[in-house]
Amino acid sequence: MDDTRSRQVVIAGAGVAGLTAALAFSERGYLVRLFEQAPRLEAAGAGIQLSPNATRFLRQLGVLDRLLPAAVRPEAVVLKDAATLRELARVPLGQAAERRWQAPYLVAHRADLQDALMARLAERPDISLVTGARVGGIATGPRHATATVEIAGKTVEAGGFLLIGADGVWSAIRAFGGFAAKSRFSGELAWRATISADSVAGEALAAVGAANCVTTFLHPGFHLVAYPVSNGTAFNLAAFTRGEIIAERWSGHADPNMLVGAMRGTAAALARLAEDAGPWTTWPIHTVEQAQPWTTPAGIALIGDAAHAMTPFAAQGAAMAIEDAAILAGFVAASPADPWGALAAWEKVRRPRIAKVARRGAVNRLAWHASGPVAVARNLFLKLRSPEKLAADLDWLYGWRPPEIVDRR
Repeated sequence: MDDTRSRQVVIAGAGVAGLTAALAFSERGYLVRLFEQAPRLEAAGAGIQLSPNATRFLRQLGVLDRLLPAAVRPEAVVLKDAATLRELARVPLGQAAERRWQAPYLVAHRADLQDALMARLAERPDISLVTGARVGGIATGPRHATATVEIAGKTVEAGGFLLIGADGVWSAIRAFGGFAAKSRFSGELAWRATISADSVAGEALAAVGAANCVTTFLHPGFHLVAYPVSNGTAFNLAAFTRGEIIAERWSGHADPNMLVGAMRGTAAALARLAEDAGPWTTWPIHTVEQAQPWTTPAGIALIGDAAHAMTPFAAQGAAMAIEDAAILAGFVAASPADPWGALAAWEKVRRPRIAKVARRGAVNRLAWHASGPVAVARNLFLKLRSPEKLAADLDWLYGWRPPEIVDRR
């Protein structure tokens, strides 16, 4: 393999995972070719929660300072009963989070995070980003992988010692790379809207105490997460209901009466949001079976949703993608003589962490949609947990540090 290819990383997908991976590898002296299928970068979804385990890496990569002016530091994560608006639990954030976990908890618009990543990317001449580039196939050989990429009607080959699939839940790299698993519809729909803080719906949210917090309203038929974005000038809303499968893409359309029906029986201020906050964009939640391999000996690695898409009920999808990318770069850089072996070591380290986060999301979903005696037991448990204890329950997640990497130079 020529010297250039031996130091070159090819990445498919310029979302949060791919952009973070490009920066992480560039910081360690690698050449990066980054390909994005979309003709222009557009942030999928709307709001994003970035817990301290994610912002810690963003700070190391020089991204955090670029994001802070547009982000919001919420005062707390709050759980409320959707019918009565009674507060059930509160986890302090803000300065308390930064002291406890040594990094801030932020909420932001995805476009603002993307802009911050791109601003840092523009400072790295060793990263080449091409949009409108669709991967049409993969070829592997001894210690190298080559992607066939279609760009503006022409076909080019991009090869390196490492090919990273950061192309999301419907990953082309997962399909072409011989990974067996396909995504699976979870049976859940996410309904998303962004509203102005000074709109009727925005003022209603502020009136129920959601202005400076990440607030989750719990109900047996749905739950709604609301938090400020864009420096507090707007609110991100994400409601989750059961539903039928819709088109396999980031957003689609479903009958809004499904959401209206799910929100019946809630407090009047919330029930009106189903109509006042529209139009809603519907997002089918797909997952990827985590038992599949994430790496191959030929030098292919899947990160983020391409490897292990999970339901969003732990609010850790972006954080896990950021962790994946940064830690993968560290493992590879620490083992220049055998970067392919480093892939397997990285996967071994990441699997228990990802599995634990996925379990936390599943528990959250059950608890947030509980009814009858189960809901009574949930509320009693939360009542007995002080804010300090609830924060301590999250130390394993927000305070997590990657394992020490053995340098094999």
